[in-house]
Amino acid sequence: MTSTSEAEGTVTATAAVCKRPGCGRTLPPGTGRGRHRVFCSDDCARRYHNDARIPVGAVTDSADPLTELEALLRQAAVAAKTARDQAAGLDPARVRADIADAEAARRRAEAAAVTAAARQAEAEAEAQALAEALAAARDGQAAAEDTARTAEDKAQALSAELDRLRRDADEKIAAAAGTAREQVATAQETAARARQERNDALAAARDTRTAADAETSRARQAETDARDETQRARDDAARERDALRDSYTAQLDAQRALTDAERARAERAEAQLETERADRRQLTSHLTSSNGHQTPAPTRGARSK
Repeated sequence: MTSTSEAEGTVTATAAVCKRPGCGRTLPPGTGRGRHRVFCSDDCARRYHNDARIPVGAVTDSADPLTELEALLRQAAVAAKTARDQAAGLDPARVRADIADAEAARRRAEAAAVTAAARQAEAEAEAQALAEALAAARDGQAAAEDTARTAEDKAQALSAELDRLRRDADEKIAAAAGTAREQVATAQETAARARQERNDALAAARDTRTAADAETSRARQAETDARDETQRARDDAARERDALRDSYTAQLDAQRALTDAERARAERAEAQLETERADRRQLTSHLTSSNGHQTPAPTRGARSK
């Protein structure tokens, strides 16, 4: 119990001032519960831990990765020592967290050192590639100069050829322009003749159409007249047919009447003949029945005569 009290008194006397370097303010009185305070405020605690962390910009912008690695290892050692110093008076969970942060910082430092070494190697490779590219560019520049001279000679030759071709083209264009003017004049004359022929053809077509219209009108009138004449002929033929039918009917009626009259006369004559025959038979029978009387009796036919 005595040793424990002495240890607590030592810790309390040591922790009477804020742990953050440069602060110097005394710690506020504790409540007697939980762990002992080592910082005067939360701001001092955040600033202390932020100062203990690894500056990222220094890691990424350093030119010498080995120097940077040494700095990071020193910072990691300082952080580990600080963690060990605080282990006696801090909560074990917080201590483990600080140790884990320190370990993570160390690992980040190592990873940053590896990354810096890789970037240095990459930079060296890029420098080598740039040197090779510069040499190739110089060779290419020499070749380009040779090519430029060759191209200039070719350009001069082509310029001369172009001048010659331009002169030839001007001559051909002048000749073609003259030919084109002649062809245009001929085409204009042909077009004028074609327009005149078209106008004449249109006039002839109009005349022909007028004559055709007149002929069509005459044909239609003739057709109408023929239709009327045909109708009149049909009417006349119908009237003549009716007249002939009436005449034949009248003749047939007259012939029938004459036939009937002749038949009547023939019947009357036949009846009269039968009567005379009967008279003759009667007279003959009377004569034959008489005894000696030979006086002939006059016949009815004689009387008729």
